Amino acid sequence: MGLTEAIFKLEENINLKFLDEPIIADATTDIIYMMCPMHLLTIEEKIKEITSGQVLSILTDYDGALEDIPDWCNKTGNEFIGIYEDTDHYKFYIRKLKESK
Repeated sequence: MGLTEAIFKLEENINLKFLDEPIIADATTDIIYMMCPMHLLTIEEKIKEITSGQVLSILTDYDGALEDIPDWCNKTGNEFIGIYEDTDHYKFYIRKLKESK
């Protein structure tokens, strides 16, 4: 299976939303060069620092994040807004929907 086919399959399975342009976020976390599970632990800590309704931008080059981050949003009750694919990394956007405990 080629990369295009793999991305198409991921889009079907987890509803990936690719954005045409980046959006303005309230906070940003850079997890480039981080892999599982550290990237999710970092997001979990950073999401605690913003308030409900705010948007977190996540910079990563980890292909596993294409599945992990939308899945994490489903599990935690946060909104996965979408992904912007930059030249050498991805920018994920998450809206915090509830206060963390």
